[in-house]
Amino acid sequence: MRIFILTFFLSFSLLSFAQRADFNHIDFKKADSVAHYYKDASLKNLPFLTHNLTVALETDVEKFRAIYTWISSNIANDYSSYLKISNKRKRLAKDRQAYLDWNTSITPKVFKSLLEDRKTACTGYAYLVKEMANLAGFTCEIIDGYGRTPTLLLKEDSEPNHSWNRVQINDKWYLCDATWSAGETIVVNGTPFFQQDYFDGYFLADPKLFAKNHFPIQKEGSQPIKKENLDAFIAGPVIYKEAFLAPIIPIAPVAMHNNIQKGASVTFTLKVPKEFTGNIQLLLNKGGSQKNGNPNIIKKEGNISLVQNFEKKGLYDVHISVEDQLIATYVIKVK
Repeated sequence: MRIFILTFFLSFSLLSFAQRADFNHIDFKKADSVAHYYKDASLKNLPFLTHNLTVALETDVEKFRAIYTWISSNIANDYSSYLKISNKRKRLAKDRQAYLDWNTSITPKVFKSLLEDRKTACTGYAYLVKEMANLAGFTCEIIDGYGRTPTLLLKEDSEPNHSWNRVQINDKWYLCDATWSAGETIVVNGTPFFQQDYFDGYFLADPKLFAKNHFPIQKEGSQPIKKENLDAFIAGPVIYKEAFLAPIIPIAPVAMHNNIQKGASVTFTLKVPKEFTGNIQLLLNKGGSQKNGNPNIIKKEGNISLVQNFEKKGLYDVHISVEDQLIATYVIKVK
């Protein structure tokens, strides 16, 4: 299958997105309080709900924050709907126009489920963010593409499986993912359960980190780039959501799977905020037995490198953790 992709990974595209650090001077407590106050509000009059969420807030970013946190805190993820959408995507994989037409056609059904049940899949979250942000005067768009999580790894023949948003605030574009901010679905004995648990890391996320687990498909009129970019995205390390809180961006190795010779070392490099003071560790898991690594740690402004030597042959799962929270996982095969 020939795959067309937005030029998201080109340096120009990355530079076209800003990040939450622009608003470090903003206290979002009031916006979050407003969103909580209207937690039982109806979706049947979106203009009225949007007005109530934004009218008392002074800055544009606070207004969008109230909309975003309300959606992520009040809409449940509908796993059964997600499975239906995923199966349809697979059936239309070879007919891109049919897929786009179908994706447009399901909007009324998605919106009906939102109104009646306050449940939806990622398409519905992205749609609701767009509609309410537009009502509040923002330029906001839906982006369809590939989402990659520790429990949702992709293959070369995987189809697009996720939707998120970009929004313009103060003449800059920002990225967000209300679906992944809402919580997570766990499957117990084949039965899915959604756990509502708002996560702040995907609100106006760092674009370079966002690109580690979000890859957009092409929109009409944009120029295609090589399929190799998607392959590189799929081959990248596993990124955990906690990485988005600092944010902490894994820079090297570029790929998750790496082969080295016995006695060689691997340098794990992270981009961190200038004020970062967290405790970073390497956890080496071999054959189900896990121990702490003993890397040589090199700190430079904005970067931390952990140089780990591997003296024994075998297959290692290498986890990078910060304050006991997993950030990324690599696989190192020592020959």
